[in-house]
Amino acid sequence: MKIGFIGAGKVGTSMGKYLTERGIEINGYYSKTVRSAEEAADFTNTRVYTTISSLAEDSDGVFVTVPDGAIGDVWEQLKMLPIKNKIISHFSGSLSSEIFSDIDRCGAYGYSIHPLFAFHDKYNSYKELSQAFITIEGHEKYRKKLADMFESFGNRTCMIKTEDKIRYHGAAVMASNLFVGLVDMSRRLLEQCGFAPEDAVSALSPLILGNVRHIVRDGTENALTGPVERNDVSTVKAHLEALRGREREVYRLLSQQLVTIAKEKHKDRDHTALEGLLAQ
Repeated sequence: MKIGFIGAGKVGTSMGKYLTERGIEINGYYSKTVRSAEEAADFTNTRVYTTISSLAEDSDGVFVTVPDGAIGDVWEQLKMLPIKNKIISHFSGSLSSEIFSDIDRCGAYGYSIHPLFAFHDKYNSYKELSQAFITIEGHEKYRKKLADMFESFGNRTCMIKTEDKIRYHGAAVMASNLFVGLVDMSRRLLEQCGFAPEDAVSALSPLILGNVRHIVRDGTENALTGPVERNDVSTVKAHLEALRGREREVYRLLSQQLVTIAKEKHKDRDHTALEGLLAQ
């Protein structure tokens, strides 16, 4: 399968490099900014396309790796071209293949492919992509072929239903972006307690890294520690009294989720008092 990329940012460049290193034939890149296409093509040893039509003509699969808000505009151009029997996929986490409206009339097959992975760097993220879980949503014709391709690289894959796509993305945001917000909130609380700004995150690092390792290795239930896990009502009450505003509400809501885990871990304990406290 020959693949062409529309979009030469972090996702497109990283994915192109990842695929070329594993023997997949990449034709090259089209980008609104020619310089970006040139840089991506140079990095992946492919070519630059100056028109979407020429890229689509040369490709069996067109991977649309532009920002979410631009996918619809790119599709409006693609759907006017002879794309019969071609694979058209975007890489948005939140959007489904339904953004490729009327694709059946074009005789093409639409997909959304999404690595559960944060692309931090245009030229280095591809080195870690083999660790990513790849989700695939779209037409049944080529779903298995796409999954088999990524699984041959060592990636695990999961087929996602169209109606589950936004919920799936919400889960990814919770574990990634919202976690950044939670750590930042902890950092600010430590600074209020007298920690120097440059020391706060360093002080939290053993907790953060240790928890992540335990969660990945042992699961959330076995990784849970702390006052909620101990059913320590008095400590949780003291925390709630010490915290104010947003910090208190975040603590309260997340502690309610921890109670759910603690009840599964310790079925013999009575969590009524703790649940009542956290409901206030």
